[in-house]
Order: sequence, then C-alpha cells, then structure tokens
Amino acid sequence: MPSKGWFNLETAGGIIPETQFFEGDSAFKFLGLTRTQRLYGFIGCLILGFALSLLGSVLLFLGQLGSFAVLYTIGILVSLVGTGFVIGFASQIKLMFKPVRLIATIVFIGSIGLVFIGAFVIGNEVLCIIFVIVEYLAYTWYNLSYIPYARSAVLKLVGMS
Repeated sequence: MPSKGWFNLETAGGIIPETQFFEGDSAFKFLGLTRTQRLYGFIGCLILGFALSLLGSVLLFLGQLGSFAVLYTIGILVSLVGTGFVIGFASQIKLMFKPVRLIATIVFIGSIGLVFIGAFVIGNEVLCIIFVIVEYLAYTWYNLSYIPYARSAVLKLVGMS
C-alpha cells in the first residue's frame, strides 16, 4: 500500500505541478528514480554537503587548514551536485551561465580556487576565511536567483534597493 503523508509526492497528482525541476534530463534518469526518490537524493546531498562543510570548519579551528579547504569545498560541491537529482547536470551547467547568474557563478567558482590558494599556497587562515565567506555569499546569491523576487527582497532587506 502506498504511503500517505507529506513526503509522498507520487500520490499528490495534480497538487504538485510538473515543473522544470522534475522534467528534463535528470542525471539519474537512467536509474528510473521517481520524483520522490530524486527529491530525497537532492535533500540528502544538501545534508551531506552541509555536514562536510561543517566538519571542514571544525578542522579549521583545530589548525588543519588544508583539510578545511578540501572538506569545505567538497561540501559545497556535493550540495551543488544534488541538483543533478532534480534538474540534471547538463541543465545545471546551462542555468549556471545564464546572464542572471553569470557573475555569481564566476565569483563562486573563483572563490573556490582562492580558498585553495589561501590554504595551500599562501597558508593564511584569515585569508581562507575571507574567501570562504565570499564563496558562501556567491553561492547564496546564485541560489536566490532561482526564487522569484528573492534577490530583490534581500536587497530591500539590507537597504540596497
């Protein structure tokens, strides 16, 4: 018997519309995953990515700068890869470089490189933290671009609009 409740998206029928996020070229379409399973995969990647980033942050405070840079960045990338469960990797790449999110994407990717440079070339913890903050802000700004009017609301909230 199918389960009932909030997490059972398969029985929602017309309640949850088929959107661009559940259509197209999901990277995991070949596995035959249902919408619910793909959503669970997405959420799982977000949680795993957060856990890796948090573990990396703990390692920073223990003085392990290189491990921090690697784990924190892997955590952010795992979170980003989670969208492959929903919209697919090819769609993700195309969407990342649309004009509305191009600057956020460039700053995000650049800051990943700068975190590694700060950790492994310069060896400066403060600089790494600054680059991580820039990376996090760019990643947040990037994600806000998918929510209608979210960027405008944030700009109004901080008094920049």
